[in-house]
Amino acid sequence: MYKLEKAPFGIKIKFAGFMQPDEMREWLEESKVALASAPKGFGVLVDETELKALPEDTKKVLQEGQALYKASGMSRSAVGLASALTTAQMKAVAKDAGIYEWERYIDASANPNWVAIAMAWIQDGVDPDAKAA
Repeated sequence: MYKLEKAPFGIKIKFAGFMQPDEMREWLEESKVALASAPKGFGVLVDETELKALPEDTKKVLQEGQALYKASGMSRSAVGLASALTTAQMKAVAKDAGIYEWERYIDASANPNWVAIAMAWIQDGVDPDAKAA
């Protein structure tokens, strides 16, 4: 299952359950339409707290989508996750897509306010991975 919607800062996406390649391709096609009117420097908030590990074919489509978002002007994205396995998988996909340095991953199971942390990164560049001095 996925849901894509425009937001004041850019685009919100939710991925949940066991996503198969066909469904991920639907998301990619819907994303192409949404990205056609996205402003430069937009942000992306991704809720993957209910997402299960992806099959290899599905990961490839997601990777294509991530590269498209970056090429379309995405400045930063943040992903909320609740599974160590899915987190590791998403980091690997982002590295392969070339967007890892613009994307942050937040453990929603340990941070109930993960959306606020994500929005601080997306809108203000407050890096949740930065260590406090």
